Amino acid sequence: MSTFYLIRHASNDLVGHSIAGRKPGVHLNERGQEEAQRLARALQGSGIARVFSSPLERVLETAQPLAQALGVAVETLEAIKEIDFAGWTGRAFADLKQDPAWQQWNSFRTAARVPNGETILEVQARMVGAVRQLWEKFPNDKIAIVGHGDPLRTIIFYFLGISLDFVSRIEISPASYTILKLESWGPQIAALNVTV
Repeated sequence: MSTFYLIRHASNDLVGHSIAGRKPGVHLNERGQEEAQRLARALQGSGIARVFSSPLERVLETAQPLAQALGVAVETLEAIKEIDFAGWTGRAFADLKQDPAWQQWNSFRTAARVPNGETILEVQARMVGAVRQLWEKFPNDKIAIVGHGDPLRTIIFYFLGISLDFVSRIEISPASYTILKLESWGPQIAALNVTV
């Protein structure tokens, strides 16, 4: 059995206000740094053997205290990076409300594409592909995947067999973790959106 700790990055100044996307230079704020430290302390005795992170700064800054507490290295993984939000990157949610493409993205996700960016199904394919590869490579390990809210949701929804049109119905808070266990007989969500 492999156990995956699906961890969302901690808080930064853009959370809840605008789309950080793949924008470089978005760092944890003071609150986020405190969240990352609390998370590291909470999971120090978890037995996590490997920590994989999105390459974006806010995620690495969340993963590093955890890896240090566990005595392991952070390994970056391109496949678990944020959605390619293309031209929506950096835009405030309030400004996007009038955009018909944004409205479709939020109401009928599986039929929508970020203009010049990704579909949610493409995101799910790369995220689940990464989990499956790690499961095959480390079939009995506890593994942390530190990434981004919606991409992590796509993993959860895949293994629960739920349509991504309902992706916003599960909260994935900053610095939270969800535990996914994968066995030969099937998946199990052992914890969801745990914050410390």
